[in-house]
Amino acid sequence: MTPLIGFLAEAAPGTHQTVAVCGNGRESLNLIALRFYYCAITPDTLISSALAIAVTLCLGFLIVRSLNSGVPGKLQYILEFLLHYVRGLVSETVADDAAFVIPLAATVGFYILVANWLEFFPLPAPLIHPATADLNQTLAMSIFVFLAVQGYSIKVLGPGGYLRRFTRPFEMHVVVRILFVPLNIVEEVAKPITLALRLFGNLFAGLLMVYLLGLLISYLASAPLLIKPLSLVGLGFLIVWKTFAVVFVGTIQAFIFMLLTVIYFGMAREGLEESHIRHSSGSTNPSVHNQLGGDPE
Repeated sequence: MTPLIGFLAEAAPGTHQTVAVCGNGRESLNLIALRFYYCAITPDTLISSALAIAVTLCLGFLIVRSLNSGVPGKLQYILEFLLHYVRGLVSETVADDAAFVIPLAATVGFYILVANWLEFFPLPAPLIHPATADLNQTLAMSIFVFLAVQGYSIKVLGPGGYLRRFTRPFEMHVVVRILFVPLNIVEEVAKPITLALRLFGNLFAGLLMVYLLGLLISYLASAPLLIKPLSLVGLGFLIVWKTFAVVFVGTIQAFIFMLLTVIYFGMAREGLEESHIRHSSGSTNPSVHNQLGGDPE
């Protein structure tokens, strides 16, 4: 039982080996701290994320090669159902012309799912672990989504409309809207932070529970003979918990990250319809106003 316990709880989660990649080692203490923070890598996370990317690409190519125009298989049916769901979600939440969000959201969700599920396989730990259990990984993904959303917002609304988004709510007086600008900026900046922390926190908590349960089983296994059988019960509970944390929690978190990505793209269009109504308020054609949700008068 001891090797299995060591495999399940070899090291505490969150302890990533960091390797500096720049600097000559003769800087002051403050410069060393900056160099260590900005010019360092975590090899275990890079290896884990590279493995997750490779598995994601391989699965994608295998799925494409197995597609057929006739009666779909079970795997193809499930994937077509999920892709249809993402397509409908983007159409309802963002817009019909935002087709680029579909592969982006689907790929992000699929990659996170693969990265989370890798924890369930007997891979060498701690060299390989769920890449999403490292805050650097989740923060990088959330920053990418954040920048893509900002670029899409500028493209759809224009620079002026993009800046005008930060004066919500639009129906209030301009003086009150100015007071809301700092709150809107904080809300926008907090999106990638909360997106990253939500995914990281859930995965890290699951790994931490596995580690603590492994320590408990190891202690029970070295206890007196009357207590040793409890280690078998603990090992069974550990397997059940790990299955729950990886399969259920990992799947839910991948779905939530994908869902929030789509929602953020939809929020990037805020103010577009109101801006159209404002610009067309002088139009004498009532049909234009009706299409934008106005009264027929």
